[in-house]
Amino acid sequence: MRVLRLLAAVTASPRLLGARPPGPASPAAPVRVSPDSLSGAGGTAPAPDRPGPRARLRAWAELLRVSALFTVPGDALAGAASVGRRPGRGTALAVGASLCLYEAGMALNDWADREEDAVDRPHRPIPSGRVTPGAALAAAATLTAAGLALAARAGRPALAVASGLAATVWAYDLHLKHTKLGPAAMASARALDVVLGAAATAAPSTAPPAPRTAAARPAPSSALPAALALGAHTYAVTAVSRHEARGGSTAAPLAALAGAAALAGSVLRGGPAPGESSRTPAATEGLLLTAFTGAYLRTSAVPLLHAALNPSPPLTQRAVGGGIRAMIPLQAALATRAGAPLNGLAVMGLVPLARALARKVSPT
Repeated sequence: MRVLRLLAAVTASPRLLGARPPGPASPAAPVRVSPDSLSGAGGTAPAPDRPGPRARLRAWAELLRVSALFTVPGDALAGAASVGRRPGRGTALAVGASLCLYEAGMALNDWADREEDAVDRPHRPIPSGRVTPGAALAAAATLTAAGLALAARAGRPALAVASGLAATVWAYDLHLKHTKLGPAAMASARALDVVLGAAATAAPSTAPPAPRTAAARPAPSSALPAALALGAHTYAVTAVSRHEARGGSTAAPLAALAGAAALAGSVLRGGPAPGESSRTPAATEGLLLTAFTGAYLRTSAVPLLHAALNPSPPLTQRAVGGGIRAMIPLQAALATRAGAPLNGLAVMGLVPLARALARKVSPT
């Protein structure tokens, strides 16, 4: 009998069997990550398992928002068309520099927002522990240096513009994004990217002049109308993006919608390419210009209208994503308006790639 009583006592005692008693220390209790562990001031982000190569690659793809990369090359091609020259070595260097500086801004953005994202977007690569803050900052610095090095190979004017672009990107991510100057800083960065393509393409010995401009070589300032158009669109998209985490703004999507309509109208009414005051656009160019402008308006306006009617975070984020993708047909329209329909067609060829990748990695 004593043996039976002893066995019953052992079975009834969870501590003697090594079981953990239920309560607040249960493994089911949620674990919160302290912002201190993300800032480097103290603590370590939990990393129970080392992710595999595919998981690390996806984390970096999310950090750098690679689906938005396809909106970058069109800046240089629109800038090249604005100065009346065919894309050449300088244009390719400008595209490479722009891609590096764009991705530097993405990495720096998440590094600067790591504590805010720990509350509003805990799934992002840094707060989730998939990318360390130090690695993101190192990537931003390395990509910035690479972008400036590529721009330097395109000539001093290109390097000067790229330096201003890099300074604008870092100033926006580290401070200006949380001020009223945030949208203006982003608009300036996109406009400078167009001017970078123009400066690199117009540099001596980078590309032969097109036959229609053999008598004159416009200065990079000829790209200002296209730069201002893309800058205006970027300003509107950035103003909407300031509400994508919490939603609730109807005014921003409505203002962006009105701006998109006005911008589309100005592109269709735009004058001839630089140095082409007497040139009548060909019928094919006119059709392409109308098609590209219509694609821009459709891509940007529809999600903006939905966000204005229901300013929820998901619809606001969709409007921001549509605004980012709409830059591609806008760049194509601006290149075509400048008399370079082949540049426009090349830019539009990026749309299917951007759309396919956006289904896997969000551009916002």
